[in-house]
Amino acid sequence: MPRPFHLAFPVHDLAAARAFYGGVLGCPEGRSSDAWIDFDLFGHQIVAHLSPQARPAGITNPVDGHAVPVPHFGVVLEMADWQSLADRVEAAGVAFGIAPHVRFFGQAGEQATMFFCDPSGNALEFKAFGDDSQIFAT
Repeated sequence: MPRPFHLAFPVHDLAAARAFYGGVLGCPEGRSSDAWIDFDLFGHQIVAHLSPQARPAGITNPVDGHAVPVPHFGVVLEMADWQSLADRVEAAGVAFGIAPHVRFFGQAGEQATMFFCDPSGNALEFKAFGDDSQIFAT
């Protein structure tokens, strides 16, 4: 079984990050200080670091007819968990940058995907595969 990854990223407001990652996404909170917060993102350790000067890159790359934000991060979920998260994000009124849909339909790597940003503009992608053998399909 793969080990959890660790990702540290900038946020403009720790209270907003706590409300978004803890409240909207349902990530349990770990350790914190007045400058950072650890979250459990589906078993992975992400750390929101206070950085008022940080700004999103604003770069996109075309993928299957959509402008995908770069950089972005997220998790490959089970399909039921992906749908539950999509419903929770929508119910919270978070705007989707790329609405939940199936990408590469009928092709290698077919996947459900969605993109949205946290309150600091960090882009997140969550995806799921009907068949996990397609995760690295070419």
